[in-house]
Amino acid sequence: QVELVESGGGLVQAGGSLRLSCAGSGRTFSSYSIGWFRQAPGKEREFVTAINWSGRNTYYADSVKGRFTISRDNAKNTVYLQMNSLKPEDTAVYYCAAVGQAYDSYNWYSRVQTYDYWGQGTQVTVSS
Repeated sequence: QVELVESGGGLVQAGGSLRLSCAGSGRTFSSYSIGWFRQAPGKEREFVTAINWSGRNTYYADSVKGRFTISRDNAKNTVYLQMNSLKPEDTAVYYCAAVGQAYDSYNWYSRVQTYDYWGQGTQVTVSS
């Protein structure tokens, strides 16, 4: 079982940047695929981006493509989400999630049901 902890959230003005981190416990972290989701009040949790175990394959929702970048450093047991050109509509609680499988399928990675483990989330607020 892997434990995930998000960090790096905060308040930023529109057009600014934040980098979120997802730190995983254990020495098997490199075997997990990692996804990022976000949830605003009253809305369903929505897919943001995902990365496979090696970092070779990445997937992005259209709403963040070109602005957000996912990466991982398995030596540090950490996955990063670099968020640039932030917009007020990016405001949400951001969650990372892990699954011990990988398939080259956007539809697979984008489903909440795909993932077995979830962090507690970190708040991102973008002001205008």
